[in-house]
Amino acid sequence: MDKIIVEGGRPLKGEVVISGAKNAALPILVSSLLTEGWNTFTDVPELMDIESIKLLLSNLGSRIETEGHTVRIDSSGLNNPEAPYDLVRKMRASILVLGPLVARLKKARVSLPGGCAIGARPINLHLKGLASLGASIELKHGYVEAFADRLKGAEIYFDVATVTGTENLMMAAALADGVSVLRNAAREPEVVALADVLNQMGADIQGAGTAVITIKGVSSLQPVSTAIISDRIEAGTFMVAAVLTQGDVTLVNCNPDHLEATIHKLRLAGADINIKGKAVNVTGGNEIVSTDVQTQPYPGFPTDMQAQFMVLMSVANGTSLISETIFENRFIHVSELRRMGADITISGNTAMVKGVPYLSGAPVMATDLRASASLVLAGLAARGTTRINRVYHLDRGYQAIEKKFAQLGAAIKRIRE
Repeated sequence: MDKIIVEGGRPLKGEVVISGAKNAALPILVSSLLTEGWNTFTDVPELMDIESIKLLLSNLGSRIETEGHTVRIDSSGLNNPEAPYDLVRKMRASILVLGPLVARLKKARVSLPGGCAIGARPINLHLKGLASLGASIELKHGYVEAFADRLKGAEIYFDVATVTGTENLMMAAALADGVSVLRNAAREPEVVALADVLNQMGADIQGAGTAVITIKGVSSLQPVSTAIISDRIEAGTFMVAAVLTQGDVTLVNCNPDHLEATIHKLRLAGADINIKGKAVNVTGGNEIVSTDVQTQPYPGFPTDMQAQFMVLMSVANGTSLISETIFENRFIHVSELRRMGADITISGNTAMVKGVPYLSGAPVMATDLRASASLVLAGLAARGTTRINRVYHLDRGYQAIEKKFAQLGAAIKRIRE
């Protein structure tokens, strides 16, 4: 199993190109199930999760061609309504095939998903919404079985804003008969990106990026050629790294509009951030200032940046409170940061972080995707050597992160075992 070894204490300097967003690419690749003919998607990141979704789509009957960061998918031969456990268990986003399969094949049998251990994240809102569109839903032997001769437009209210739920039902409703309205819809940029692609395919979707999305169903959709938006979480991770190491890093292929909450908090923490078009320069100050954070659905501070920001607060001047309101098990990384000398106390969904003068390198264990990134950041800032085990989590969401950090001057390497 691979390990990443980091020698801390080096300021990061230079340019880093931000990859395409995993959380945008996954639903957009799945949207190809709604069309016949070749779709072309560019700026697709090379990640384990992307390989997993491609394998699943291929199993469903799609033809897939990959060349670098370009993925072409033809779902004309879509003929298999079943997404089996062995393919779905690795990644929760696999549930995204449910809506398109019912819309296109009139039936679906999809295994209940797996993924990172950061909370229950139930799919009941997906199923409730699909039932509102007219699908018959049954849970049997660990599978969701859904049937519908033709989905029909409906008004759907989400009790809790859900990104994948919004995306799943938006894709299903695109081919439904009539008008669907999604209320309390997720507003994340990845939802907007999917809506934009569906509209390019010929869908009629209005309101993406707001809490109310209206979808007028159409009879068919056409293949498209489109690029994946940049990854705002990867961008935020490199921004934190620049501040942590008192570095000077410019992010290229970055959308600052998607990073407003992260930029605001980093400026409060003492970072100097300058924006020029799609480039963002981040310079760390002489002092890191303790700053409170509460995760919220977009446009609030993203839960996927909580672990990284906690590392920054671990060496800040003062005490900060970090509250996690999205996932109940997302403080798993705290025990590993404590091993490196961080002073963190947890009470319910809030972590009190007392800044220490420095972190110390130590052997640590990655537990999920963003926790893995936080441990890399901690290693960059620590005195001494940090060995991060079980880094396969990183490969699910960061494309060659150790190579990008090395290009910025970090003493970091991967050991393959």
